[in-house]
Amino acid sequence: MSTAGVLLQASALPPLEARILLMHVLGWQRTELITRDGEALSADSVARFEAFSQRRLKGEPIAQLTGKREFFGFDFEVTPDVLIPRPETELLVELALELIADVSNARVLDLGTGTGAIAISIAHSRPDARVWAVDRSSAALEVARANAARLLDKNTVTFVESNWTAKLDPSLLFETIVSNPPYIARDDPHLEQGDLRFEPRCALTDDADGLSAIRTIIETAPFMLAKNGALWIEHGYDQADAVRRLLQVRGFTDFRSMHDLAGIERCSGGLFTA
Repeated sequence: MSTAGVLLQASALPPLEARILLMHVLGWQRTELITRDGEALSADSVARFEAFSQRRLKGEPIAQLTGKREFFGFDFEVTPDVLIPRPETELLVELALELIADVSNARVLDLGTGTGAIAISIAHSRPDARVWAVDRSSAALEVARANAARLLDKNTVTFVESNWTAKLDPSLLFETIVSNPPYIARDDPHLEQGDLRFEPRCALTDDADGLSAIRTIIETAPFMLAKNGALWIEHGYDQADAVRRLLQVRGFTDFRSMHDLAGIERCSGGLFTA
């Protein structure tokens, strides 16, 4: 007889991953793995768990197997068409919310929205804000729109298919622009390791030095910023100095970098007053 306890003990996966997959297969909450530990499982459930386990052992990300990833307290739908939201990106949401804290009906732009995690989290925390979310991938925008419809009581996010700001109305001006662009260099070995192997390459790397998308955003963002508007960008662990220099050359003031919970300079940004 197969039970939850038996399957978890026999699994070749790390215990946390095995528990996540088994909860997904059974539709159980975490506490049920304890309270229903000895309950007999159907052959179908056992087969599904073993199939998911084999896929995970071959490297497929947990988020793609379960179809969701938690971000800023919400479960976002995840598909192979979008970047999997990471905890460190929550820093961008926190920064944006801090920047618009005293601004009524603030306008916020999320460039390269993917799942919509950043834009939707901001919109949920600030229902009065007007949020635009841009992505060049129509498939990613389908995922983002579905997430917005499910997670927002009132959808205040406008989704636009565009290569950065190219197709946005030039009369729009934003108090805050945030972006988690592709910033991994094309020759970075991490692209061939772990979860990154299964995520959309265009969301991970610019197929250049890792800074080309960031250069484009810093160059064009001032045309879309209101006076004293702010731009904040997530970047790689070793790119903070380069991003600060780009901000300075473009005319941003009060430019600085913020550390994530691991102590890494994860986001850099500044104000544009010109």
